[in-house]
Amino acid sequence: MANQNVKNVVLVHGAFADGSGYKGVYESLTKQGYNVTIVQNPLTSLADDVAATHTVLDNQDGPAILAGHSWGGAVITEAGNHPNVAGLVYIAAFQPDNNETALQWFQSAPPAPENGVLPPDSKGIVYYDKDKYHAGFCGDLSKEQAAFMYASQGAFKGECFLTPISNAAWRNKPTFGIIATDDKSINPDIQRNMYQRSNTQAKEIKGSHAVYISQAEEVANVIASAAQQVSN
Repeated sequence: MANQNVKNVVLVHGAFADGSGYKGVYESLTKQGYNVTIVQNPLTSLADDVAATHTVLDNQDGPAILAGHSWGGAVITEAGNHPNVAGLVYIAAFQPDNNETALQWFQSAPPAPENGVLPPDSKGIVYYDKDKYHAGFCGDLSKEQAAFMYASQGAFKGECFLTPISNAAWRNKPTFGIIATDDKSINPDIQRNMYQRSNTQAKEIKGSHAVYISQAEEVANVIASAAQQVSN
């Protein structure tokens, strides 16, 4: 994409929280002149989430930064091959390589005691333990905000975690990352190991797994910086 001026941003949420958490990032980027769209993942399979993301990317009027949080990192790793994607931003997110799964990385370091990811239920759906949600997912948000996020989470099919990546877009696209240093859901060392392996330009931000909510301005600025760096 020669002589591109990236003004579009597409945001992809993860499991256990929906796209509404991106409101602060949306507002900050919109004030900076970006056109922001938020994908609502069905969370039914990697392929379905990639398809939902592609639908949004198809509707962009030019190159876009594609950003993903948590499970959304696996989604953008596959969806990021879309021709409208100029760069990737991983927000405390999984970043598997070809033939790797999100679960492999999730299990690559001991979980924090606060972590509340439950085993799949009888329908194959994975939920986050209600009693651990606040401390484990969004400890730097209010109790009331955590309760709303828990109530509005989608039904995340466990098979998503088990599906390997077939074509890792970060191998071919400029890639940026955010490490949430107080993350109790994805160990910060897992984030560091993934981003170091891929030579991702990463920034450490003090925040919970929900760093994109608690530190929305800082997250937005990383995304804006990525857009500026891939523009020429």
